[in-house]
Amino acid sequence: MRHLAAPVGAGEMDAPDAVGESGSQACGDVVRIQLRIAGGRVREARFLAFGCPSATAAASAACARLTGASLRDALLLGTGALDRELGGLGVHRRHGPELVADAVARALEAWYSARLGDVGLPLDGDRVAVAMSGGVDSAVAAMRLRDAGRDVVGVTMRLWHDPAALAAERSCCSPETVRMARDTAHALGVPHLTIDAVEAFRRGVVEDFIAGYAEGRTPNPCVTCNGTVRFRVLGQAAALLGARGMATGHYARVDRSSGRPVVARAQDGGKDQSYMLAMLARPVLERLEFPLGDLVKDDVRALARGAGLPAADAVESQEICFVGQGGYAPFLERNAGLAARPGEIVDTGGRVVGEHPGYWRFTVGQRRGIGLAAPEPLYVVGTDAAANRVVVGPREALATWGLTLRPAVGHDALDPLRPFEVRVRYRGTALRGLGVVPADERTLLVDLGEPADGAAPGQTATIYQDGRLVAAGTIAGSRPRRME
Repeated sequence: MRHLAAPVGAGEMDAPDAVGESGSQACGDVVRIQLRIAGGRVREARFLAFGCPSATAAASAACARLTGASLRDALLLGTGALDRELGGLGVHRRHGPELVADAVARALEAWYSARLGDVGLPLDGDRVAVAMSGGVDSAVAAMRLRDAGRDVVGVTMRLWHDPAALAAERSCCSPETVRMARDTAHALGVPHLTIDAVEAFRRGVVEDFIAGYAEGRTPNPCVTCNGTVRFRVLGQAAALLGARGMATGHYARVDRSSGRPVVARAQDGGKDQSYMLAMLARPVLERLEFPLGDLVKDDVRALARGAGLPAADAVESQEICFVGQGGYAPFLERNAGLAARPGEIVDTGGRVVGEHPGYWRFTVGQRRGIGLAAPEPLYVVGTDAAANRVVVGPREALATWGLTLRPAVGHDALDPLRPFEVRVRYRGTALRGLGVVPADERTLLVDLGEPADGAAPGQTATIYQDGRLVAAGTIAGSRPRRME
């Protein structure tokens, strides 16, 4: 009642440094938070609120807490803190504090996002920025570091999602998962920052994905994102927050035994995500930690439940986070101008055996959905984007004995006298390697000791020795016959 009778910070602010808004006029509740920031502190906070009294009271409480607060304390202000400040409003009135917490977070998001890249690498090695997605893995990663005495700050990246997908189809880039990540960080007692990475993600990942399929390749957007966008943005956000260290909830390890950091497989082989981290640069690895590398998934869930974390029973994220539940083919047809266009299905001898609705709906190794009746199972062995043609054949036609990787990166020296393994897809079987020869600075030629069952151009191939990821690259070509 005190905040309703004499609201703190009510009214418009002239030339605010940051503005955040939450709610909608359609539902009748809108809150706008305006901040003036200088010297690492919120010097003034004001609000405009339309709708329910609980939103006005929560906005007043927020402005009272924010004025004069450090930016770190501002990043700790969430729904729970505002609800406690108001004496506990109950489930039916909690909507007000939720709107206000979201508006405050959006204002801080706008302020920090505009400054990405402005600060150099911090020297403080104790503070660590943890990428939080709203899922259980990143939540437990943050908790383990906090329990180890580290100064943890949670960072969530707001990524691009398909605007044409139904709200129910939207994935881990949705506002709901951003709020889940924030609530989880605050439940752990650590500050949380959301960073606007929408344009960086769209340019660096989504456009590359669309271009790849348009050219008849099968790109891996997760590898691209980690290598070019996600960890770059996380590093920039960490610098703004004064954190030298970075961490994520990936199931992987960083091995430093050779004197240079390289990604290594996680203990949980069924969840190992080192493949997805294949293109990380050494400066990133020098700052990076994977707190779940020595755990299995069941242990992670148990730790989250034991701590009462909101994300304890969160569902697993989908493989391509931005396309929605309809899958990649409808996404491409909505966003890449790839309207249904019938084309020929031919066998490996060039004989027409059927018709398809568009080459982009098929990838090398695919068996289901080809739509042909045959005495033996048929697989996609190639696509031709220029001719809108799909080539099919028996399983043995998929056999690949050599790979050309371009662009390729070497992370550590490969001992030619010791065995090594090659993976040509995320969940693919590890294959015995015979040799790796550099063709030029950006190209590796890989000979296999056993055939890959299909190698799709555009996918990533990873090379491991003793569980360490020593090299990787994008599959640019393959050799169907074994070297004699």
